[in-house]
Amino acid sequence: MSKTPAAPAPYADRIERLRAACRQRKLDGYLLLNRMDQIWLTGFTGEDGAVLVNERHVVLLTDGRFDETADREAPFARKVLRTSRTPDITAREIRRLKIARLGFDPRHMNVQTFAELRKALKGSRLNAASALISDMRRIKDPGETARIRRAIEIAEQAFQNLLEWLRPGMTEREVAARLVYDMQSRGAQEAAFQPIVAVGPNASLPHYEPGERRVTQREGVLIDWGARCDWYVSDLTRMVWPGSIPPELAKVCKTVLEALELATAAIKPGVPAAKIDQAARAHITQAGFGKQFTHSTGHGIGLDVHEDPGLRKRNKLPLEAGMVVTVEPGIYLPGVGGVRIENDVLVTETGHEVLSALPATVRVR
Repeated sequence: MSKTPAAPAPYADRIERLRAACRQRKLDGYLLLNRMDQIWLTGFTGEDGAVLVNERHVVLLTDGRFDETADREAPFARKVLRTSRTPDITAREIRRLKIARLGFDPRHMNVQTFAELRKALKGSRLNAASALISDMRRIKDPGETARIRRAIEIAEQAFQNLLEWLRPGMTEREVAARLVYDMQSRGAQEAAFQPIVAVGPNASLPHYEPGERRVTQREGVLIDWGARCDWYVSDLTRMVWPGSIPPELAKVCKTVLEALELATAAIKPGVPAAKIDQAARAHITQAGFGKQFTHSTGHGIGLDVHEDPGLRKRNKLPLEAGMVVTVEPGIYLPGVGGVRIENDVLVTETGHEVLSALPATVRVR
C-alpha cells in the first residue's frame, strides 16, 4: 500500500491551525460541511463533500462522481466514497477516529442533519464552534491575494470592453448577459454573482435584478459585477452615464465619491471595522442623505462574495493586514435613481492598497 502523501502548502499550515484551534476549545475533531471552507482547507472542489479533521487524520467524504477529483486535489486526505448523504457513514468515521467532542459550524448544518447525526453518534458530543474557519479565512495569504487581483483584472477588462459596445436601446438583461460572457471568455470560471445592471430609477434598489428597461442617454446605469477566478472573487460597482449626469443626481454622485474616498483613507491595521462605516456614513448624513444610505459600507471578499469582516456600524473587530474588503457607499432615491461606487481594498502592514484601477464614474458618448 502506498503511503499517503503529506499535505502541501498552504493546506498543511491551515490544517495545523485548525488543529490548534480545536485544542484550544478542547475539541477532539472538527467537521466541515461548507464547500468554500472545504476548498480553503484541502483544495478539494467537489460539489459533494465533507471534511473530518482530528489530530492525526484528514478524512474526505464524497461520492463516486468525485473519486478521481479527490485523488487529484487532496491526495493527502483519506478518501471515503459514500452512496448517500445520510449521517451513518459520517458517524462511522467519527467513531473510527474516536472523536468524543466534535466541533462544527452551526451556520452550515441544518436542524435535520444535526438531529440525525446526534442520534447516530450517541457517545459523541456535538459542539457548535462557528468562528474557527471563518476567523482564519479573514486574513488572505499572498496566493489568495494574487487570485483576487486576477479576478479584479478580468472584471475590469470586461467592463472596459463593455464601454465600447454599450448603446442606448440595450436592455439591462442584455448588458448583464454580455458582461458575464466577456468575463468568462477572458478566463473567469464564472461571474462571482449575477450582475446588477440598473437603468435610471431602478438604481434606487440596491440589489436589483436586471430586467427589460433599456439604456437611454438621459439616465445613469449602475453596474455591480465581479468575476470568480480560481475560486476567488472580485466585487465592483461603477456608475455609467451614457449622456450627462442628471441634475438631481449630480450632488448624490459627488457625495458618494467623497464618502468612498474618506472611508478608504481610514483603512489601516488596528482600526475597528465600524470606523470605516462611520467615515462614509457621517459624510453622507452631513450632506442630507443619511436615510438614503441603507446598507453597510462594505464587507470582506475571498472565496465567498460576502465574508468577514463586515464594515458595519457595530463591528468593533480591528482590521488586520491581509484582509481584503469592499468599500461601497451608496445613496438611493426612490423614483429617481441611485448611486453606488465600490472598490476592492487590501489592508497592508502600513495602511491600504486600492486594488481596483477603474475610474470611479464613467461617461459614454
